[in-house]
Amino acid sequence: MNSIKSGIGLRELRAVLAVADLGSFRRAAAELGYTQSALSHQVAALEAALGWPLFHRPGGRGQVRLTPAGEAVCRRARRALGEVEAIAADAEEAERGESVRVRVGVSQTAAAELMPPALRSFRDEYPGVEVVLSGIDDSAGADALRKGRLDLAFINNPEPDDLIEPVLEDPWVILTRRDSELAELRRPGFDVLDGVDLVAWTHRWQGQRELEQAWDRHGIAPRVVYRTDDNLALQRLVAAGLGHACIGRLAARRAVDPSLTWLPPLDVLSQREIALCYPRQRPMTATSRALVAAIRRQTVL
Repeated sequence: MNSIKSGIGLRELRAVLAVADLGSFRRAAAELGYTQSALSHQVAALEAALGWPLFHRPGGRGQVRLTPAGEAVCRRARRALGEVEAIAADAEEAERGESVRVRVGVSQTAAAELMPPALRSFRDEYPGVEVVLSGIDDSAGADALRKGRLDLAFINNPEPDDLIEPVLEDPWVILTRRDSELAELRRPGFDVLDGVDLVAWTHRWQGQRELEQAWDRHGIAPRVVYRTDDNLALQRLVAAGLGHACIGRLAARRAVDPSLTWLPPLDVLSQREIALCYPRQRPMTATSRALVAAIRRQTVL
């Protein structure tokens, strides 16, 4: 216990969390701006102070995994770093002597499913901070970050040039009515959509374009009968029996109509990860960092 009190700081905690979130010492080192050996030393220092290994290290290119001790440490580390961000945010707000605003670009899924619990937690600690949620698509979000119109943005499958805080995997699933023939299938592949009526997102969304390109490569050709940019409209069209749809699992879990159900396909044709991004060229304010910490606490799965 004395070694923890005297020798471990925030740098070691951030190192452990980065490895845990990214599943790789190499990627974590690049994210934090360290050499891999320096980051490994920080993790090893914490392990030595605790007397327990924090990661299973398979070697090679295998993804590292948390040990039970590592999971416990990460839970506490997130809380500790969140409190540190809170200190900085409080100081920023007090010094400015005015309402602080954080502008966040959100998809419909992020706005409806991710932000409400995070903002409920954030508001308890920062009641004076105004958070503005602006609907975006992926390309518009990245551009708004670069031009300073947004402080943070949720982006699906972001480009590596953006600074990224991984949030969660949100794989494509098949949305259908409970009384449809598809609903009787246990674990279908995406090929069951070949030739069937489909309600789809517009090509404004990069994820939809990538999904259709994947279908084309695999010879899957649904009949797209309707397109929309609105999640509620898409689900209502499926509930009305006008076609099936492919949406993210997060939205499907809270389908808007009791007649709807969803199926997880066996095959993964197009990756879908939701990430919280911020601009590389501008320093993040303390308040934005505190909001990121609140989002991470609510969304890590």
